[in-house]
Amino acid sequence: MTDAARPVLVVAEQLDAAADMVVDQLNQRGVPVMRFDVAEFPQQVTLTGSHRPQDPGWSGTIDDGRRTARLEEVRAVYWRRPARPRIADTVPEPYATWAQNQADAAILNVLAALPGVPWINNPHADRIAAHKPQQLVAAARCGMSVPRSIITNDPDAARAFAKDVDGPLICKPVLGGRLDVGGERKLMVATHRVDPADFDDSIRTSAHYFQEDIPKAFEVRLIAVGGRVFGGKLTTTSEAAGTDWRTDYDHIEYDTVDVPGCVEASVGRFLAHYRIVFGAFDFAVTPTGQWVFFENNPAGTWGWVENRTGLPIAAAHAAYLMGATA
Repeated sequence: MTDAARPVLVVAEQLDAAADMVVDQLNQRGVPVMRFDVAEFPQQVTLTGSHRPQDPGWSGTIDDGRRTARLEEVRAVYWRRPARPRIADTVPEPYATWAQNQADAAILNVLAALPGVPWINNPHADRIAAHKPQQLVAAARCGMSVPRSIITNDPDAARAFAKDVDGPLICKPVLGGRLDVGGERKLMVATHRVDPADFDDSIRTSAHYFQEDIPKAFEVRLIAVGGRVFGGKLTTTSEAAGTDWRTDYDHIEYDTVDVPGCVEASVGRFLAHYRIVFGAFDFAVTPTGQWVFFENNPAGTWGWVENRTGLPIAAAHAAYLMGATA
């Protein structure tokens, strides 16, 4: 089979704008695509994989009732935040959770075992790359500037850190995600400024992640994919947006920015360290022009960057999925 006839698997939730944009770019290039959500497995999606000692990998099919892809012909995998498998309501606990874990492991690990197939990104690498404390160490080793930080549940240590910084501080979650507050409401725990005068024994209730508050001329959502980088410039016009731009989208001005060669090189080393090819990096650019790394989300959002700036990010995804080698 020629490369042109080999399908790309797009594994994502049905309502995912970024996945839609990548599928559109692949369609424009005549690349066969099979898109499904892991939530459809095992009730709507059927997986049949087999392996023999002499085989280079797994063979078989994945079928969603509309399309079928042969595992041995898969060209690339775009793994974009799929939901977990959904088990039939007729299966009682604890068997339902056991079945869900079995299904989750099967579909991911069979696909991950396909030899020579490029991914954006392999979730096994994603999970490691998403750890924020480790990211700071890796970023510094790769040549990036990073904020002074402390993670502690000791109020005395927090006060000592504040005294050492001798300037504004912020507090941010160690782990991303939203807080389930009941019903359909999910609360985003935002980065926020803190006053060391308020530090008390409540710090002992959990781990707290404090950083020095970096002065910002503007911020950058830097998208790296397949060896290319794209700089989306965010200039905030409110205090809330300046602390965490996700809390006040109405006060953000969007533009593009050239990524300095030294930053691009450091980003490349960072991705190579984690063995991933995509990252959504957050930087602050100080009034003196210094780029300061905050974090990287290896499954971060980027569709809004392309929509606001016109940067060809979806096309870069498609190009990698079409032609890169693992």
